[in-house]
Amino acid sequence: MLSGLSITWKELWTKKVTRQYPENRDTLVISERFRAELVMPHDENNEHACTACGICQINCPNGTINVISRTTETEDGKKKKELDRYVYNLGTCTFCNLCVITCPSDAIVFSNNFENATFTRNKLVKQLNHEGSRLREKKPIKKAGNEAEKDSQTA
Repeated sequence: MLSGLSITWKELWTKKVTRQYPENRDTLVISERFRAELVMPHDENNEHACTACGICQINCPNGTINVISRTTETEDGKKKKELDRYVYNLGTCTFCNLCVITCPSDAIVFSNNFENATFTRNKLVKQLNHEGSRLREKKPIKKAGNEAEKDSQTA
């Protein structure tokens, strides 16, 4: 009994390590590996990398992601799938990272923005693609010097 009381008495006088949140927001350090919110990065031209394949939606264990796509026709007459809306429900997400791992185009990532408290659940449903955004065009692959020479000789 006395040994327990002595430990308690010693702990009473040790320096505490409590973080004074939210007063310390400027000095708060959050780990890069912390997963808090799914985001779809866009570049300065409002372009994203999502091809609307739906693999993230298929691999999501609880249906947090809903990829809504539309089919358009290109100048060549080919049909192409385009992303219409990418809806993410933060309230039901388990932060398992399966969607990010399985995305073939690396179009989605987890940010470490942890301040997501709201008064209504409707604010936790977010559209990740911006209005008017489009798929980032792939740059043509340059052929090596020997392959280009072979192509010109066969033509």
